[in-house]
Amino acid sequence: MNLQKMVLLVDADNTQLSKLEAVIEEVSLHGRIIVKRAYGNWKKDTLKNWEPELKRLAIKAEQQFDYVAGKNATDIALVIDAMHLLYRGIYDSFVIVASDSDYTPLALDLHESGVYVIGVGELKTPESFRNSCDDFIYLENLNNESDECGTDKEEESETKDARSERKTAAKEEAKGGQKQAQKNSDDKLRQPGKNAMKKVHALLRLAWDKYQDAEGYVNIGAAGSYIKRARPDFDVRSYGYHKLPQLIEAFPDRYIFKTSKKGHVFYRCI
Repeated sequence: MNLQKMVLLVDADNTQLSKLEAVIEEVSLHGRIIVKRAYGNWKKDTLKNWEPELKRLAIKAEQQFDYVAGKNATDIALVIDAMHLLYRGIYDSFVIVASDSDYTPLALDLHESGVYVIGVGELKTPESFRNSCDDFIYLENLNNESDECGTDKEEESETKDARSERKTAAKEEAKGGQKQAQKNSDDKLRQPGKNAMKKVHALLRLAWDKYQDAEGYVNIGAAGSYIKRARPDFDVRSYGYHKLPQLIEAFPDRYIFKTSKKGHVFYRCI
């Protein structure tokens, strides 16, 4: 399946923040996400940590106040927006990220309208909501922030390393090596974080799990398109290669590499 106009709607009150990036990576396996929105009362202390992640992942934050104490208005706001988007008639898939059975009527209505419906939630999600979707993804099956592909803390550490390198470069300038110091600093800023390659390997494995053929191989073009959807800033040149096949071929301990008679390039994970 290659969906081209997907809508991702997140109920922040019913979703694990630590899984948010993994959700985007998983959903991107199905196609291109063009609408990303998260709903919640961002003034609540329970949602205070969401802002940095929403900004980093380019998810539009939709504010929804609690008009009555003890009542959650977030789900109503999400449903109203979903119907508005549906009536535009341009989207082929809706992804509802929540573990609440209240979204069952919405999923059923979307399904009856002919769009593909994907639900994402915890194992505790009621069966009614799960069965109202064309596909349902359990959050527990997705990579979390403690996996080897990299964490926010590791990225923060890498940022500190970059700052340290710039300070060192500044000292070199003071000693008279201005040009070389500036070059070293610029080179450092252009390099991906030390955990970035682990993330690339993780995405290549996800693509292999999803797109492999009967022989267990994946077309590198399909894998590259997926990585670009999941990570729009991905550029293989940042890792010292001109093309993605060169990067894959450089890791014979991870991938088996082959070229078809028609010149198509494939790989499989070891």
